Amino acid sequence: MRKKPIIGITGAYVKHNEYMEGVYVHHDYHKSVAANGGTPIILPFINSGIALEMLPLCDGIILSGGEDVDPKLYGQDPHLNLGPTIPERDLPELTIVKYAIDNNIPLLAICRGVQILNVALGGTLIQDIPSQVKEPVQHAQKIDRSRDTHWVTISTDSKLYQIVCSDRIRVNSLHHQAIDRIANDLRIVAKASDGLVEAVEYSHPTTFTIGVQWHPESMATTNEAMNNLFAEFIKSCSKVPVS
Repeated sequence: MRKKPIIGITGAYVKHNEYMEGVYVHHDYHKSVAANGGTPIILPFINSGIALEMLPLCDGIILSGGEDVDPKLYGQDPHLNLGPTIPERDLPELTIVKYAIDNNIPLLAICRGVQILNVALGGTLIQDIPSQVKEPVQHAQKIDRSRDTHWVTISTDSKLYQIVCSDRIRVNSLHHQAIDRIANDLRIVAKASDGLVEAVEYSHPTTFTIGVQWHPESMATTNEAMNNLFAEFIKSCSKVPVS
């Protein structure tokens, strides 16, 4: 009998009212993990020490979407259009990235996740696409998150290309920040037609380490390529059979 891999999903923050607030993860994340043979658990942000205590429980890690990344982490002042930031989330996630890479833990970084991955490894971000990028495509779509809205071109010599089996795919898009200067240890493997980075891979891979700027979890039930991304990720997290 094979043990299902435990997939830790980093939590964002939501406040319903003055009596209800806390960790939040869109249900598409854990549904996509479960549908592909993984057992999802949510990793709340508390501090870096607690993060290090939780990580040994995980066979793989998903860095989920959410708030803007604090620009002080890459040496910049805040742009006028910077959205809400939560340093209490940023710092544990920097620790999570470094732990995953140092310990060869499979890592799938999604939307904000690919941004924190880049920052953790020394890169920087575009803080506000509409005001800082000339003639961008619409990266903050105005339709349901399960629907695709723009094209992405994928490098044919990438792991991502092997997974989605195409050098051009349609993706959904729910962000106003993006990778600016790429970290030295990351490689750009997909771009939008306006030149913005849409996917990266770790340059020295010993295990699965891929970041995408879109939300494959919300397209996985209707799009084979997006589901393949989760299937391959979960597969890379699988351990040897146990009795």
